[in-house]
Amino acid sequence: MWGFGGRSYWGRKIAFEKSNGIVVVFAWMSSQDKHLDKYVDLYASLQWNSLLCHSQFLNMFFPEKATTLAVDILNKLVEVLKIRPCPIVFASFSGGSKACMLKVLQIISGMSEAHNMEDYQLVRDCISGYIYDSSPVDFTSDLGVRFLLNPTVSKISHPPRFATWVANGIASGLDSLFLSRFESQRAEYWQTLYSTTSMQVPYLIFCSENDNLAPFQAIANFVHRLKYLGGDVKMVKWSASPHVGHYRHQPIEYKASVNDFLEKAVAIHSHKNRQIGDEKLGLEGTKDEITDPLSEPWKAAMTSTSFQGFALAPSDNLSPSSMEYDGKDVGSITDERKEGFVHLPSHPSINAHGVLSQILFDVCVPKNVEDWDIRLNSKNAQLLAGTRRHAPFNPIKCIRRSRL
Repeated sequence: MWGFGGRSYWGRKIAFEKSNGIVVVFAWMSSQDKHLDKYVDLYASLQWNSLLCHSQFLNMFFPEKATTLAVDILNKLVEVLKIRPCPIVFASFSGGSKACMLKVLQIISGMSEAHNMEDYQLVRDCISGYIYDSSPVDFTSDLGVRFLLNPTVSKISHPPRFATWVANGIASGLDSLFLSRFESQRAEYWQTLYSTTSMQVPYLIFCSENDNLAPFQAIANFVHRLKYLGGDVKMVKWSASPHVGHYRHQPIEYKASVNDFLEKAVAIHSHKNRQIGDEKLGLEGTKDEITDPLSEPWKAAMTSTSFQGFALAPSDNLSPSSMEYDGKDVGSITDERKEGFVHLPSHPSINAHGVLSQILFDVCVPKNVEDWDIRLNSKNAQLLAGTRRHAPFNPIKCIRRSRL
């Protein structure tokens, strides 16, 4: 009990292919295996497996010491979930939420030191609900004193006076040494618990109005805050029920509430799986639909060796601005995809190596001009020279001149 770390183990196992899910039990300090047997039997009767965690007392004051235990729990869950994903419910009793569950939540949320987040994301995706029994307890330096002196926990109706003096002395020493540390840890603790509302899973909370370790007002504030953040919360309250003794004193109502809650967790897990599947399909579909608008016309051009008499070759200058057509619209991208190619206007074309081209070339560009009898004065010669220099080549003029 007095130390760091802890241990975890599987309760009575049901064949995983037949079980509805896994309840991870974060037990209270000083608890023994026999104290959790009734909870293991309860979950097993509802076809749920149990993974039990016993934390050491000092983990509440030094959360980093719970890292090894938290990683061990996550690795056991990952080993099972890789075979068959199933709903997971975290059940916290008394200070178990602070002694170990806090570190588990920080790891799967990426708020702790680096771990195998790809595997632990699988655990986060399978979390389908939270059960708080006499929890969460407010974290203060005198929590240990109140916990040790509580008759329900210590199983002693009247603790010895010497034990009371020692416990109070320890609390005073912790106050003087770690006062600022306790305040920052307390804020981090509640913030982490509230952040679980982002998982959009339900909460079931058992509490009592006469519980000194988990005061009803603190739990009522916790419930109010969860609902304000959008959480689906059901609180079961009794006027007089001992700390972590609700199932022992109220078995029928307790079991009925757990049964309804676990059925709801199964439905939540199925809904989350559909959402994750739809998101993956949506991402893949988006990748398929995001294509270059010019890709298919370009592919059509590349697969053809000639296009209306003109050879096409790849060009780095191909862009939408260069594809301009006189008096004709290109059309929408959808039309281009349907047709698979770009329509160009069909104009008569001339083969550069044909017979007609050769005749025009011989007529327009004579080989010998020495015998031409052309008399021009100097002024007309300058004008003609300037016209020839700037005017575009006109083969019709050449034909008319040859006839003369």
